[in-house]
Amino acid sequence: MSMATRTDTQSPAPHVADSHDLIRVQGARVNNLKDVSIEIPKRRLTVFTGVSGSGKSSLVFGTIAAESQRMINETYSAFVQGFMPTLARPDVDVLDGLTTAILVDQERMGANVRSTVGTATDANAMLRILFSRLGRPHIGSPQAFSFNVASAHGAGAVTVERGSSKAVRQSFSITGGMCPRCEGMGSVSDIDLSALYDDSKSLDEGALTIPGYSMDGWYGRIFRGCGWFDPDKPIREYTRKELHDLLYKETTKIKVDGINLTYLGLIPQIQKSFLSKDVDAMQPHIRAFVERAVTFATCPECGGTRLNEGARSSRIAGLNIADACAMQISDLAAWVRGLDEPSVAPLLGALLRTLDSFVEIGLGYLSLDRPSGTLSGGESQRVKMIRHLGSSLTDITYVFDEPTIGLHPHDIQRMNELLLKLRDKGNTVLVVEHKPETIQIADHVVDLGPGAGTAGGTVCFEGTVEGLRASGTLTGRHLEDRATLKDTVRTPTGKVEIRGASAHNLKDVDVDIPLGVLVVVTGVAGSGKSSLVHGSVPGGAGVVSIDQGAIRGSRRSNPATYTGLLDPIRKAFGQANGVKPALFSSNSEGACPTCNGAGVIYTDLGVMAGVATICEVCEGKRFQASVLEYHLGGRDISEVLAMSVTEALEFFGAGEARTPAAHAILDRLADVGLGYLSLGQPLPTLSGGERQRLKLATHLAEKGGVYVLDEPTAGLHLADVELLLGLLDRLVDSGKSVIVIAHHQAVMAHADWIIDLGPGAGHDGGRIVFEGTPADLVADRSTLTGAHLAAYVGA
Repeated sequence: MSMATRTDTQSPAPHVADSHDLIRVQGARVNNLKDVSIEIPKRRLTVFTGVSGSGKSSLVFGTIAAESQRMINETYSAFVQGFMPTLARPDVDVLDGLTTAILVDQERMGANVRSTVGTATDANAMLRILFSRLGRPHIGSPQAFSFNVASAHGAGAVTVERGSSKAVRQSFSITGGMCPRCEGMGSVSDIDLSALYDDSKSLDEGALTIPGYSMDGWYGRIFRGCGWFDPDKPIREYTRKELHDLLYKETTKIKVDGINLTYLGLIPQIQKSFLSKDVDAMQPHIRAFVERAVTFATCPECGGTRLNEGARSSRIAGLNIADACAMQISDLAAWVRGLDEPSVAPLLGALLRTLDSFVEIGLGYLSLDRPSGTLSGGESQRVKMIRHLGSSLTDITYVFDEPTIGLHPHDIQRMNELLLKLRDKGNTVLVVEHKPETIQIADHVVDLGPGAGTAGGTVCFEGTVEGLRASGTLTGRHLEDRATLKDTVRTPTGKVEIRGASAHNLKDVDVDIPLGVLVVVTGVAGSGKSSLVHGSVPGGAGVVSIDQGAIRGSRRSNPATYTGLLDPIRKAFGQANGVKPALFSSNSEGACPTCNGAGVIYTDLGVMAGVATICEVCEGKRFQASVLEYHLGGRDISEVLAMSVTEALEFFGAGEARTPAAHAILDRLADVGLGYLSLGQPLPTLSGGERQRLKLATHLAEKGGVYVLDEPTAGLHLADVELLLGLLDRLVDSGKSVIVIAHHQAVMAHADWIIDLGPGAGHDGGRIVFEGTPADLVADRSTLTGAHLAAYVGA
């Protein structure tokens, strides 16, 4: 017995399986990383910091997450792998102790017309089950409440052979919830006929004004060959049948000159070729046509709810499912709490947990029927988080890209709690972040730097937050930065009067926005800031509005083409070598013929994300070999495009390559803190904050009088925020008015005038809770913002 007692008191020997508590990275060289080796503790929260461009994303996304993704793909059968992108192994010597990585990034959620906040999380599915169980009258299974399932009925005879064969009648019916009129879209499109053709002309005179419909091509052959129309007769003289055939005729096979062709009326053809696509993804001239010709109206049959009459008729406690989805989530949670139904208690509990996570994370102001394409980057990241919080997986590595973007300091506290919750479930949480509030909750910090681009890519510090403070690195020094309130504020030169603003959740707001000064509009997420600024500051008259939305540009666009910098560079190369400038464009004559100047060859996989492989002929340089023999200042064009803005500033500033026009544009790029970007980096690879600063640099030369910026500090290191504030000051001093939507306390402290919206989000917001100088806001402390700002400046 004594033996047994003795063994019990000793701690059991550690099991070998529990000894893998670290993710080890050795010799990482992805992008600008210089042989980085680090150890990251598992089941802890690790924050990666460093200036923009220091290599945080290359380490976290490009190395750790990419390798985890590649390993998972290799576990599938060869058949499935045939449909998947073959990912190259990241440039790293050893990666050890990886777990499955899930990326929660800032990418906007797909703008599929049928995707809503409810369908993107499990909330909608649970509501449908709830209504199919408790809804009165009972109309069917959960799919009877889904606006993505159409009702279908059918009958037929099935021959069953048993001895002597006999036919058995069988009928089937599927009860779906889709509104038959708008097919679950919520809106119906109406086409303005005058935008399709000019009725005073005949077909041969070019009556059709639809892009791509000329009488010289196939359409001309079809219209002339079908024999239903006289190509020389003006459209206004058509008989009713001719006009109906031109506009509405169903698919009809015809033969023209011995070739089988298909005829389809203009309106079904437009619905098929233009209206089924996402408007934002169209080419500009087609988008302009669709915006001109098509009006979208709320579906008259379902009132925009997307559901058919049956689904709308079934109610629980007076509400149908459309009402439940239209409610603000915080109110819906209260309604679900009031349902006392023991038969579905587990379901109600799960639904409540999901709805409560929305409220906790500060998204209680959304409704479940909100289309997911309308969410901002920060909102969609938080909606994805809710999906993972409800997941039963543990021991996963979650990777977050600046989860605090778009969050008021008040909401950042909630976000921190969620990150800690994910960690406490037994997951490894890796966060790329600049905000001191989030850096402070880290169990482990990795600081990359010391600079950006080629000056970065090394680990300056790893350890605890206290250690970082004392380390003297750039991040460590700025961690305690506290902006001070300005002693004097500028005097406005005028004002924009906004009266009765009521877009979205604004409650009939009257406010004067002073001009000629730096105005900051702030308030918690969902309080109505964007609705006020973008909805009410009149566009047009000298207003330059710069947001974080994707830049309309293809994979071929880069900072040099977008800012117009490539033109003076091409001319300089052309003059120096006595050849034409078009040779130095990778989109024109100088392009490598194999990859058409893209530098990579894209394989579109249809079902999966496409995959890019570097072109073997030009080795990713994008140009023909002959073009690279021409030099300017000792460099060829591909070397110039590989330069960072800072290097190029020096290169084009003096000596043989001196090009004042290029230098002026580069100056503006350096001004907005993009000195580390390389000129040829493809636009889709830029972060939201980088895109916005690139737009800002392009607009700096414009004659606009009012600049509207939406969170320009997103993705900026504490040290870079100072540079940005300096730039905003210079803009205001040069006579411009600057209106900034911001949550960063340093920007608020720097303002001449603050407009604070609130007090809460959604229907609890939409009012002005304070307007005045930052000093008054701190002294007043009556609002959430005031309390946080006072704590920040140490007042």
